This record gives sequence, structure tokens and C-alpha cells, in this order.
Amino acid sequence: MEYVTPEGFRLDGRRPLEMRQLRAKIGAVAKADGSAVFEVGNTKVIAAVYGPREVQNRSQLLSDKALVRCEYSMANFSTGDRKRKPKGDRRSTEISLVIRQTMEACIMTHLMPRSQIDIFVQVLQADGGTRSACINAASLALADAGIPMSDLVTSCSAGYLNSTPLLDLNYAEDSAGGPDVTVGIFPKLNKVTLLQMDSKLPIDIFENLMELATEGCKAIANYLREILQENTQQLEYRRGL
Repeated sequence: MEYVTPEGFRLDGRRPLEMRQLRAKIGAVAKADGSAVFEVGNTKVIAAVYGPREVQNRSQLLSDKALVRCEYSMANFSTGDRKRKPKGDRRSTEISLVIRQTMEACIMTHLMPRSQIDIFVQVLQADGGTRSACINAASLALADAGIPMSDLVTSCSAGYLNSTPLLDLNYAEDSAGGPDVTVGIFPKLNKVTLLQMDSKLPIDIFENLMELATEGCKAIANYLREILQENTQQLEYRRGL
């Protein structure tokens, strides 16, 4: 199947180095300490953060830092697939672990010892790039909750199809079986906190994809900062500051 036309367009009309449209909203869950909805193209994710609060299971209490827990799930209606997915399936457990480790790297857990922070992420619509969207939504929700972080974490993917590097794969491109790279970075610190690859790549192509995904992460970081600044201005306006 041809994923890039001779004219240089992808299946959804984008150029190879073009990202899907980004949308985000803060404060989607009223009872959560922080929450956010993040959309990239037709992929839509909601994240809610509770904490820091008292550790519920005393055996998990950490005396020198906060305990970070994460739960990832996909709504049954998020894909066209009618099969019910079991809640604790292997993929969900793996993605929960990836999100928790990525978020733990940016949260200043040492400032909140003997407490716990719960992150809940749910995919409402899935059209490729769900893992990255979950990390971006969780990052925004943590910022909304006022949890101290060393930097925002942003994530993006890049793939290689029809001998062409592609930024921000949709579901059709992701399912094509070509090599792809998912990257998570601290944009201000310029550090990589997540790198996932599911196939071997020549080093020159890998470097190209890595650079492409990193640029995507930086573009998402700029967008998230704009959303946070807008939200802060709205709060100041409401409080008459």
C-alpha cells in the first residue's frame, strides 16, 4: 500500500513532516486536583491527577519521596473494534508502567515524602499516537494540579514508511508494520526521558527519526505552555488580579 503519494502527501493529506492538529483543555474533571484533555488529530485522551495525598496502603509508604501510581485504560468505544478489552491486559499494564516511569522522572518527588500521587489516563478516541498523547495529557494535568516538576514532559512519535520519514503517525500508518520511534523529552533541559523502538533501523535513519520526533516534542511543549499561560490568565481575570 502507498502511504506517501508521488506528490508527497500522506493518507490524511498531511506532508511527511507535518503534525496533526493539536487541541488541549485544562480542568476537565471537577473533583480531581488537576486534569486535562489532550487531542492530536482524532486521538483524544483525558488525564486526572489526585494528590499529593496520604498513602492509602501503608506498606507502600516511602519515607524520602512521594509514591507515584498510574492507571491507563482505553474506553470500550475508543476504537471501531467491538471486542471488550480486559482491564488488566498486558498492553495496559505496560503503558501504565511507561507513563509512571516517565512522569516520575519529572516530578520532584523528594519535596513530598510520605505521600502519594495518582495519575489516571483514559483513551476516549484512538487513532495512533495514544502513548504519546497519554504522556502529554498527564503532563498537563500534573501542571494543573500544581505538582512541582523539573520540566514539562512531552512525547511524540516518528516512523519510516515508503522510504520516507513521517512525523506523528496515525493509526493506519502505525499499523503498517514499519519501524517507528516514540520519544519523550524534557524540552527546557533538552534531555530524553523516554525512547521506545520496536524494530531495528540503520543508524542514519534512526538519527533522522529521533531528530524528527524530538522536534515534534518541542512543538507540543510550546503548545502546552500556551495552554497553561491562557489558563493562568483566565484564573487571574476571574479573581480580579
